[in-house]
Parts: sequence; C-alpha cells; structure tokens
Amino acid sequence: MTVETHKDYTGAKIGMWLFLLSEILLFGGLFILYSTYRYKNPIEFHLAAWELNRVIGTLNTLILITSSLTMVLSIYSLQKGNRKWSTSFLMATIFFGFLFLTVKYGEWAAKIGHGIYPNSPRLLGRSKGEILFYGLYYSMTGLHGLHVLVGIFVLSAMLFLMMRGKINENRSIPLENSGLYWHLVDIIWIFLFPLFYLIT
Repeated sequence: MTVETHKDYTGAKIGMWLFLLSEILLFGGLFILYSTYRYKNPIEFHLAAWELNRVIGTLNTLILITSSLTMVLSIYSLQKGNRKWSTSFLMATIFFGFLFLTVKYGEWAAKIGHGIYPNSPRLLGRSKGEILFYGLYYSMTGLHGLHVLVGIFVLSAMLFLMMRGKINENRSIPLENSGLYWHLVDIIWIFLFPLFYLIT
C-alpha cells in the first residue's frame, strides 16, 4: 500500500511539472515576441514604458513575493502537522492574490480612463511601436492576471479541503502542487515587471 501511494504522489508531481513546462513554453514564446518587437522599435517602446507607473509595478512585485513566502510557510506548517497555521498562511496567500488583482485593476482602469487601450482612437493615433507595446502589455499582463485568478480558485479549493481534513500532514501533495503553480505565477511576474516597467 505504501509503495502504491508513493507512485501516485510521484505521478502527481511529474504531471504538475509537465503542466508547468507547458506554461513556461507559453510565456516563453510571448517573451521572445516582446523582445523581437522591442528590438525593432526601441525608441517607441522606451516612450511607452515611461508612461507606466513603476511604483504600482513595484508594489505588485512585493505583494507576489510576499505571497510566495506565505505559500511556503503554509506547506511547511502542514508538513509539521500544524494545520491551523497552515490554513492561516494559505488564507494570507489568497488575500495577497486578490490584492495583486485589485492593484492591477486600478492600474488598468487608470490607463483605460486616459484612453490608452487596444484599438482606442488615442492609441491608434500613436506610432506603430507604441501600439505594439500596449498590445503586448495588455495581453501579457492580462494573461498573467488570469493565471493569478485561476491560482486563487485552486488555493481556495485547497483551503476548503484542508478545513475538511482531506488535506493534512499525511496528504500534502495537492497543496504542494498548488504551491508550485503559485510560484510559477510569481516567477512569470518577476520577468514581466522588468520588461514593462524597468527596461526603458
């Protein structure tokens, strides 16, 4: 019985890593696309990047880094048999996820309020490079935001199962796999942040 359980856990881990690899390939392709367009339109990308709010970008980076820490602490606490602390840290992770989306929504709303969004008359009146920059900005940060939202739902499901005792110190793999996904979401943002906010 012990051997079978080990195999199931190993399979779950391998399956999660394969899924994460597919996500890396997806965003990797987008990063290559961004780099290609930036190489062809350096001045336009520079001008567009200066219009983004670096304070907000930095704040969201700190929020996600903190959420990765609370995710690690949740898994560690569960493995040590402290389900109460694990639940608390997991709730904190979910909160930081919502906080990230709230800040990102505010940033998007500000840009849209100024008439800067895909196919808007104001944006179409700008250079081709700036149009490309904002097209990539909205598509890549939007896709990342969707991954954050999915991660929140997954972690919420883990929280529900933990409260019902179906995830515990003897069955922590589901939470660990969810943590791997969450860390991937954080890492992707670590790449998005300098691409759009810092490299000018």
